[in-house]
Amino acid sequence: MDLDAVRTFVAAAEAGRFQEAADELAITQQAVSKRIAALERTLGVRLFTRTARGSELTIDGQAFLPHARELLRVTERAVASVRTGGRPLRVDIIASRGAASGLMRGFHRAHPEIELDVVMLFEIETAVAAIRSGAIDASFRAVAAPGRPLPEDIESVRVLDEELQLLTGPAHALAGARSVTVAQLAGHRIWMPGIVPGTEWAAYYEDLVAEFGLTIEATGPNFGSDALLDTVADTPALATFMGGQTRLVWPAGHGLRRIPVTDPTPVYPHSLLWRRDNPHPALATLRAHLAAPAAARPDAAGTWRPGWVVPR
Repeated sequence: MDLDAVRTFVAAAEAGRFQEAADELAITQQAVSKRIAALERTLGVRLFTRTARGSELTIDGQAFLPHARELLRVTERAVASVRTGGRPLRVDIIASRGAASGLMRGFHRAHPEIELDVVMLFEIETAVAAIRSGAIDASFRAVAAPGRPLPEDIESVRVLDEELQLLTGPAHALAGARSVTVAQLAGHRIWMPGIVPGTEWAAYYEDLVAEFGLTIEATGPNFGSDALLDTVADTPALATFMGGQTRLVWPAGHGLRRIPVTDPTPVYPHSLLWRRDNPHPALATLRAHLAAPAAARPDAAGTWRPGWVVPR
């Protein structure tokens, strides 16, 4: 069905005269007549009868009018849903408790007027495909992982280097330390069941192990952060790495310790990815919001990140 014809029909029905509808739509009266005639052929009924006073709706025209108005309203809503700035900004944060979630909460506090859709996608390939298709506007990832260059239409910028901390139970040999060096971690079992081969964080920890001779175990099923905390709290021989900005809550009886790692401090690089030609105005606002603190934290001495992480 021709929406221009439907729009012309509604204008003529409300005006009562084809000429007034033509004036409102900035077309000729002849064009109004042609559009309505075409619509009548499509519907198989007459919509107007001519009178001395102008044009009046037939019974069929009266029946069609409310539906025609609704059709135009639905069309407007459909257009508004994809109009630049007319829909929420959709951002992938990978997980609800990670640093990216904290960055987006900070953005929401600074810009409560911007409507957000927050999603959590696991694999970087899924996130990149969603960015390219327009299903999401941006994603927080660690890039570029070795051997996995981004497509040319995807931009990225590093927005946060998150310091790793050692998380231990109260009976662990390092539980009482105010900080530990990377060298002191050699020989200790670090358990991280959330490491999945092929992910960007797997590439990060593989390089960390190779660089410093650490022992990271990814054995066993991953039952989530609560199960991980329970196990570390109850097992003196196990510790785990946790991002310094990862939000965790555990029972008071667990007695877990978050211990800074130094000499050097491993940092996990978080980058924002987006499609180069994405026109959503809130995306530019998000990038500006993240750029200010990132620019104030240049690559710091005494920190470590994999060689494939591009310096700022």
